[in-house]
Amino acid sequence: MSAASSGGATAKGLRRRNELLDTAERLLAASGGAQFTLRAVAHEAGVRLGHLQHYFPTRADLLAALLDRALTTSLARIADRTGPSDDGTDPATVISSVLADHDDLPLVRLFTEVWAMAAHDDDTAAVRSFYAQYAGHVAAVIRHHVPELDETEARARAEVFVMTVEGASLFRSGITGGRTPQTDAVLRDTLLDLLTRPRRTLR
Repeated sequence: MSAASSGGATAKGLRRRNELLDTAERLLAASGGAQFTLRAVAHEAGVRLGHLQHYFPTRADLLAALLDRALTTSLARIADRTGPSDDGTDPATVISSVLADHDDLPLVRLFTEVWAMAAHDDDTAAVRSFYAQYAGHVAAVIRHHVPELDETEARARAEVFVMTVEGASLFRSGITGGRTPQTDAVLRDTLLDLLTRPRRTLR
């Protein structure tokens, strides 16, 4: 993270940076990607555009910071429940923690807008980086529990895990559907299978 994007390492600078991210997150979730501009975020935060750009020079920098914070928060939630390691933790607990994010409707709405932005913007580097890191953490869990898997298969499973969880968020949050005990049971079994199933020959 550059000094410009972090606003310096002081406690005051970090606090101000997080306040700006809070504002940006609220604006994106409430108004959508079309209204997500640096000028709009600065106006919403009650600061000059130049002040915002001291922390986030471009919209891409701001989006990357939002996604980085979301990933860090999600991993911290898992660590709170299972301990600091993201590879040796109980798979069922990891799944429960990841699915708990679906109860955070503002967070789900935020990611819905992020996906829409990625579909329309040429610059999707921040979104791709976020999901690459997310899948990397999941792959570490898989390799721990199924050590005979090679890196390619572990990564493939991890990406399917992420696809499944992210798609399920639209239904489980109530945006496009609903959840039932039956669908949740199948979802959890599917995710657990991806994390722990022994290697087998693909047909």
